[in-house]
Amino acid sequence: MSAVLYSYWRSSCSWRVRIVLAYKNIPYHYRAVHLVRDGGEHKKADYAEMNAMQQVPTLVIDGNTLTQSTAIVEYLEETRPEPAMLPKDAVQRARVREITELIGSGIQPLQNLSVLAAMGDRRTEWAQQVIERGFKALECLLQKSAGKYAVGDEMSFADVFIVPQIGNARRFGVDMAPYPTILRVEEAVVQHPAFKAAEPAAQPDA
Repeated sequence: MSAVLYSYWRSSCSWRVRIVLAYKNIPYHYRAVHLVRDGGEHKKADYAEMNAMQQVPTLVIDGNTLTQSTAIVEYLEETRPEPAMLPKDAVQRARVREITELIGSGIQPLQNLSVLAAMGDRRTEWAQQVIERGFKALECLLQKSAGKYAVGDEMSFADVFIVPQIGNARRFGVDMAPYPTILRVEEAVVQHPAFKAAEPAAQPDA
């Protein structure tokens, strides 16, 4: 049975999982969960039974229901290790996780839909501040870790997390000029078929 991904086209967390599913050639059915229409489909009781946080993504695979994008992509790496998205070297793996944690804990949750709703008229200003602060740190990390890609010369979860966050940055009008290494990493990966397939505009609910 094919996997089922509950996703919203513009969700950066869903975007991460879509990239990894495509990169690893894992077939799946797409189930759109609209985060705005009718007060948010993610808040409905049937979806909340699958995802207690009422967020996307949720992935149903191998008879399991998994939530939280980092947990999902780590599971996919452990159960379907080829093609790999984590380096073999322990230090390099730590560098990848350092970047994913920076984005997954230090940037994206502070500018997600629920936080921005609470910010009211300051939502755009707040999102810009959060992303700019995080990207300043990310640029410093990448200047030390990047080769062709975010960490060395092999594609990894670091690239997977960076590209959707750049999408968020552009959505909120963040000036990307101060972050040349981030932009170089994006340029290196965005034409890969997995990244193209995962783009928000390519999703059925876009």
